[in-house]
Amino acid sequence: MADTGFATIPDAPRYVIANATVPGVLLGDPEAEPDAEGLCTVDLGIMDGRVAVIAPAGALTEGPRLDLDRGMAWPAFVDMHTHLDKGHIWPRRPNPDGTFMGALAAVGADRAANWSAADVRRRMEFGLRAAYAHGTGLIRTHLDSAAPQHRISWPVFAEMRERWAGRIELQAVSIVGIEEIRNEAYLDDLITTVTEHGGVLGAVTYAVPDLEHLVETMMHRAANRGLDLDFHVDETGDPAAHSLRVIADTALRTGFPGRIVAGHCCSLAMQPAAEAEATMERVAEAEIAVVSLPMCNMYLQDRHAGRTPRWRGVTLIHELMAHDVPVAVASDNTRDPFYAYGDLDMLEVFREAVRIIHLDHPVSSWASLVARAPAAIVGRDGDHGVIGEGRTADLVLFRARSWTELLSRPQSDRTVIRGGKAIDRTLPDYRELDDVVGAG
Repeated sequence: MADTGFATIPDAPRYVIANATVPGVLLGDPEAEPDAEGLCTVDLGIMDGRVAVIAPAGALTEGPRLDLDRGMAWPAFVDMHTHLDKGHIWPRRPNPDGTFMGALAAVGADRAANWSAADVRRRMEFGLRAAYAHGTGLIRTHLDSAAPQHRISWPVFAEMRERWAGRIELQAVSIVGIEEIRNEAYLDDLITTVTEHGGVLGAVTYAVPDLEHLVETMMHRAANRGLDLDFHVDETGDPAAHSLRVIADTALRTGFPGRIVAGHCCSLAMQPAAEAEATMERVAEAEIAVVSLPMCNMYLQDRHAGRTPRWRGVTLIHELMAHDVPVAVASDNTRDPFYAYGDLDMLEVFREAVRIIHLDHPVSSWASLVARAPAAIVGRDGDHGVIGEGRTADLVLFRARSWTELLSRPQSDRTVIRGGKAIDRTLPDYRELDDVVGAG
């Protein structure tokens, strides 16, 4: 029997979701009055798969109705930094020591030995099924793109994007070590591949002698092809790692016209206050968005055998927001050498982010970090991240009525609605991957 969660959605083209509690920051109706926790209680009139009307609770009285009794309603989640191509390889290639370098070595070995199109396809499909069941509507994935893998994984991504159209919107970003940009023939091929597949150009930045030149090269080449940029930045606790500042300074100097996203930015939290402040000012001026990956970075950063970690691995979220830098949080890796856990569940990401980054209290404005904010950062705020009149009724319903109820439990009985209809939330069984990655 299909698992559709706790709620029974009326089998009618027109119905009402009554007494729904929506985080005010995720509601497209500016007239709704939030309570002290930033929550609005409303009626949602659904017609032909769209949110036709948002009204005060109790105002919509005609037709079939589902009374949520103040249970929460969210828009579909936006997960803007994932690695679908790496997902679920942990059973066959675990990280021996849990360190970042251990993860790099393990993934490199697994990629060389196993990442055929069939292998990547199976694991990406599994991850997408899980994300869909949890309520995600848009995913941006980074694709390992060192030659020759880019010729394998990008066509698979294109296939998945077509296959999942109408369920999960997919974007892709190349990920290579910044030193690979020195190879002009490879860079030409990579940019052609990314452009042909409607992707985003990306790389991992770290301390190489010609970092500034390489970043500038990427910006010039991306601007010439109309590409946006999405970097993995300073994923280390070393305060000397300052490529975020290099990216910001270079963007301002070159006048790069596209969007720039910087992921991780962990070292910013370890730098002297004056240095971090100066960098954040430049990041804000360059209009760079930052995405934090709280679960993965807490897992990897400050890891030393036999010693308790001294910091949480995340960047300066509160301070960046105080500088009006667009900020989001996302899943990152899933059951691979960089993070042994995770299931592409953005409610889990939000719940853990609240704890790890001290996002409370009040919680309400932070709800944007997994929906409205990332949708805007990746250029899809017109279709994702908000419950608004005229928008598709892609919703996630929870029995929880308040923040403390929502964040205290996994909400595994949630109901996910797409186009006004409840979906089957049955999660894929890990046993399905036994022939690919081995038994757990």
